[in-house]
Amino acid sequence: MQKMQITINDRAVVKPALEKEKMTGLPGCALQLPNGKIVTGKTGNLMGASAAALLNALKVLAGLDDGLQLISSAVIEPIQKLKVEHMGSVNPRLHTDEILLSLAVTAATEPIAKKALEQLDGLKGSEFHSSVVLSHVDEKTLKKLGINVTCEAKRQ
Repeated sequence: MQKMQITINDRAVVKPALEKEKMTGLPGCALQLPNGKIVTGKTGNLMGASAAALLNALKVLAGLDDGLQLISSAVIEPIQKLKVEHMGSVNPRLHTDEILLSLAVTAATEPIAKKALEQLDGLKGSEFHSSVVLSHVDEKTLKKLGINVTCEAKRQ
């Protein structure tokens, strides 16, 4: 990288991911779509930053309003309860694979969720950066979708 005079900050997604973390005090991430548009995700009560960014990117690709809730908390909360109370997880927030499964189930009855889900192929070639080391499952899921992934060398 030194020979080519480049740094990680040359990636357009690094700065927005770090700014999101600075703003919220929690892990953040940024995803740059193939068309150049950058969306971010923040850690919340229902899902991790990677899952939030993924849903935000699908909304953009589907031409949906950013404020639109694609998956009801009524769908997410029982999954969280299952994870914590029955599967021994200490982290109730949904990962990217779990949020995609939730979106797929929601898409069976909600046309807007179906429209968002149909945009998955549009993520191929996207660039992604996380302000913290990603979970193995999030990294694997994003790579399966054809997204190029980097992260900071720090744990949450």
